[in-house]
Amino acid sequence: MKTFKNKVAAITGAGSGMGQQLAVLLAKAGCDVAISDINKTGLEQTVELLKPYKVKVTVDVVNTAKQDAVYAWADKVKKEHGKVNLIFNNAGIAMSNTVEGHSIDDYERMMAVNFWGVVYGTKAFLPYLKESGDGHIINTSSIFGLTAQPTQSAYNASKFAVRGFTESLRQELDMGKFGVSATCVHPGGIKTNIAHTAEMSENVASLGINTQKSKAMADKVMRIPASKAAQIILDGVKANKRRVLIGPEAYAVDGLQRLFPTAYQRLFTLGSKFSI
Repeated sequence: MKTFKNKVAAITGAGSGMGQQLAVLLAKAGCDVAISDINKTGLEQTVELLKPYKVKVTVDVVNTAKQDAVYAWADKVKKEHGKVNLIFNNAGIAMSNTVEGHSIDDYERMMAVNFWGVVYGTKAFLPYLKESGDGHIINTSSIFGLTAQPTQSAYNASKFAVRGFTESLRQELDMGKFGVSATCVHPGGIKTNIAHTAEMSENVASLGINTQKSKAMADKVMRIPASKAAQIILDGVKANKRRVLIGPEAYAVDGLQRLFPTAYQRLFTLGSKFSI
């Protein structure tokens, strides 16, 4: 996809962060946008940011963990816009806990939003993207979809799943020559709400981790503006990249796990002890 002008993009998690900035940059490029989020207030803020641009904007409150809701939204977007060219499966949640401390419900909730939401969005919109003849699926994984971290077993599991799902999807789309492609996004330290809204259990203290220092460290690490991250993603779509890494942390971690596939785990164990 060489241009976004006169295209239609659907975006989940568009009430803040990268999703919001993707909507703004796409609208600026002349792309109609269908935005969704579970947070109505956030969506209203995004709508205000989109007012300067002469594009069609539709807004829906959607819980991406609900299959029926996502499929109904996809049908509505196609009906209201006439076509769909891009789906950004961007919505996600985060939480920190030990494997022992996590409940089964924690794992199920994480997978429902972070993984199944991506699957629902992909499958609901794929027929419409193929129909358009010029489509792209953009699924947000994470730097934690490249390497595992202590206290992040649920988040790691969901983001590794997104990575595997998207890479397989991309291969099939390349083989089928449907006029549709797919990109997996691995953000590093992005200034978004996800770190601030993440649930952090006191159980991590059993590993020698100070929760207050950990949150403070997260604020220092989250340095890249969401607008810059969104631009990197859109540049990656135009270049039809299979994988988009965002931030020096993502490149460093990707290189580390490639060069030292087992040693990096010991390094992160030590890093968690001494840096937070």
